[in-house]
Amino acid sequence: MIGNHQRYKGFKPFKMDPKYRVSVPPAWRPDAGATLFMLFSKAYDMPLVKVLSQEAYDEKVAVIVGSDKTPAEKSKLLGKLAMLCREATLNDQGKLLVPKDLSESALIAADSDVVLAGRGIHFEIWSKAHFEKVFEIETGQDEGDDLGIF
Repeated sequence: MIGNHQRYKGFKPFKMDPKYRVSVPPAWRPDAGATLFMLFSKAYDMPLVKVLSQEAYDEKVAVIVGSDKTPAEKSKLLGKLAMLCREATLNDQGKLLVPKDLSESALIAADSDVVLAGRGIHFEIWSKAHFEKVFEIETGQDEGDDLGIF
């Protein structure tokens, strides 16, 4: 189970092509025909695109369903998640089409440098400039590594 929760590891620089497509590393590609889910998000107050596997999407649903929120609140959150996610598949060349409006919301331009960052069961697409800031923040933080991992 731990292996499944760490499918996407590391970070890789790529180029967003003029049609808002980005190559996904071979090790990160889902099985042929499998659906991915793209979601606009923010981290450290910077915009990005999260790319969720089916497992990651299902985990978000399980968190909502298992929460102590009221049935009405759960229904609202599940509806919001469903509405905001964009379903996608990779083309035969392993490229992911990121819709123009979603890319622009994340401040990613066509034909620009981006970074794909692994986050366990999902990965993120960042503009190069924002990823450089995130990398600095995350490698500079000492959050009390009492497990001795970093």
